[in-house]
Amino acid sequence: MSVFLLNLLLAVAWAGLTGTFSLTGLAIGYVVGFLALWVISPLFQDQGGYFMRVYRWIKLLVLFHYELIVSSVQVAWDVLTPRHRARPGIVAVPLAAKGEAEVLLVTNLISLTPGTLSLDVTEDCNTLFVHAMFADDPDQICADIRDGMERWVKEALT
Repeated sequence: MSVFLLNLLLAVAWAGLTGTFSLTGLAIGYVVGFLALWVISPLFQDQGGYFMRVYRWIKLLVLFHYELIVSSVQVAWDVLTPRHRARPGIVAVPLAAKGEAEVLLVTNLISLTPGTLSLDVTEDCNTLFVHAMFADDPDQICADIRDGMERWVKEALT
């Protein structure tokens, strides 16, 4: 049995023992089960692979929410102040992400971030076209996506 399925089983058992079959009860059971499995992880052949994947997904979620807050404040500031600094443009971003899942997740996270919108991906999935609200420096936008969202997604999906 995989460690993930065992963790889900422990979450359901926790919800059953506490009598709270709700999303909150299952989430608490998942965290308690995760911690219990982490303590006994030397007994598994997995040797921390599952725990590193969970860490990378949590890192992706936290860093995405950080980017979401920063870009929201930047867009709101530009809209509310009398001096508009927005210089919109379309930027061709070369992608290092391979596979449909990685490209799909990168494009969706970019589209969810205020001030940017994924427009299209080439057939070979090597180039992403992004409409950016602040496109003063296209090279900086490419570097931010490559070193930010794309790298975090690649880490989470490997």
